[in-house]
Amino acid sequence: MANEKQYPMTAEGKRKLEEELVKLETETRKEIVERIKIARDFGDLSENAEYDSAKEEQAFLEGRISTLKSMIRNAVIISEDESDNSVVSLGKTVTFVEIINGKPSTDEESYTIVGSAEADPMEFRISNESPIAKGLLGRAEGEEVVVQTPGGEMKVKIISIK
Repeated sequence: MANEKQYPMTAEGKRKLEEELVKLETETRKEIVERIKIARDFGDLSENAEYDSAKEEQAFLEGRISTLKSMIRNAVIISEDESDNSVVSLGKTVTFVEIINGKPSTDEESYTIVGSAEADPMEFRISNESPIAKGLLGRAEGEEVVVQTPGGEMKVKIISIK
């Protein structure tokens, strides 16, 4: 157990995982058990697509429940200390511009750096394990940083840290 992965996250992120776990254990699990029961009543289980589908969904659900329990158990709540905005760290929102041909772009990008459990790129929340976050972590406002991305190197200038 000492070697289990730790999951850095905000208190809000942990709360959301706990809510998802409760819903899966109380509502979703019951729905799937009921689907299995109904599918069993169709007869021969060896050629019962509804039964197979429900059992697969049950296996997926139990895997997700197990994952959530592990993430919650090994959560490391990151401090959302708003007073120290001197360097990019977990829980901070960093705004930067890409430097193209030696000139800063006018298009600013802002991302909040969170643990992998909370990452949601559509909400501009990127994992601390992502290439961009790895390149920005520990850097200060005004710094120019070369970030290694799957598409190649990208040079950026940090505009602000909040």
